[in-house]
Amino acid sequence: MYSLRNLSLPAKGFFNRVSIRSVSSQPHYDGTQSSLAQNSAAYLGDALSTDIPSVDLSYDKHSPTKGAGDSDKSPVIIAHGLFGSKTNTRTVAKQLADKLSRDIFCIDLRNFGQSPHMNRLDYPSLASDVEEFVKKQNFVNKPILVGHSMGAKTVLAVALRSPELPKMVVSVDNAPVDARSASGSVFSRYIRQLRIATEQFKYTNIKDVDAKLAEVEPNVVVRQFLLTNMNRGKKDEPVTSKIPLDIIGKAIDAGNIASWPYDSNLNRWSKGPALFIRGTESTYVPDDVLPEIGKYFPDFEVRDVECGHWVISEKPTEFIDILSEFIERKEEEEEFELGGDRNIFK
Repeated sequence: MYSLRNLSLPAKGFFNRVSIRSVSSQPHYDGTQSSLAQNSAAYLGDALSTDIPSVDLSYDKHSPTKGAGDSDKSPVIIAHGLFGSKTNTRTVAKQLADKLSRDIFCIDLRNFGQSPHMNRLDYPSLASDVEEFVKKQNFVNKPILVGHSMGAKTVLAVALRSPELPKMVVSVDNAPVDARSASGSVFSRYIRQLRIATEQFKYTNIKDVDAKLAEVEPNVVVRQFLLTNMNRGKKDEPVTSKIPLDIIGKAIDAGNIASWPYDSNLNRWSKGPALFIRGTESTYVPDDVLPEIGKYFPDFEVRDVECGHWVISEKPTEFIDILSEFIERKEEEEEFELGGDRNIFK
């Protein structure tokens, strides 16, 4: 089973133990809700720009089986991780739609699934696409943004870029930190093997592509997941990639997927609650990054699930329970606060 753990913000001094990027002659955000992170962000480039070209995201909408979702409730938008697509969370989304009595939207991020391909692939551009998607949907209520891994950083970036857009944000096994490593990335090896299989050898049998992946990835479940990005074609036709391996490979090698182009001294989101769900057997959200999470998202909670990085697929029931409890509790708290003369203590 999983453990539920509310995490309160530590004392201000605790944050000093975390090494963060400093900005010369700029006052620092100290981790408290009263401290303002509103200094010049010019050195962040266009990470906060609203002029980044966006693409129309492909999506699936899942409504409660007993009719349309409650329009008075915030819809939930789920963003997948690297090499994923909107189909990854289809089963979970259907269950959430019934459990939460609202519409659930599963989106394909740019360069994945059925969404358009674009040369730029980083968190500002990924977030820009999600922002435009929300605007075009014209929701009655602010949406709740949920993302896994790469999708997690994407929805966190949305909150920093467009603070008024989300009602809540939920990060599944990722954190707003730069996780680039000099040792290289296993994801780069995946890309290399897939390109060799599809571009150099032009295999016609998916088993040959799998064998090429097996040279760098022994886990058959991971390989099966990666192969969902392949078009098997007709008999004797080469296997091709559904996703732009060259664009994704360049983004990985450039550190765009592992990095985090924001600064907690300059950016924070205090417009709503944030939930961080992490796998206890994963290394993506270690305890020592929790103080940094608190700097970006002062009103945050952490929940632990006994699993690895693939929280949603490994423990779908626990994920649904945790997410539903968080959303319903926060909505009840908001309703109580806004209830005024309707509250039971009057």
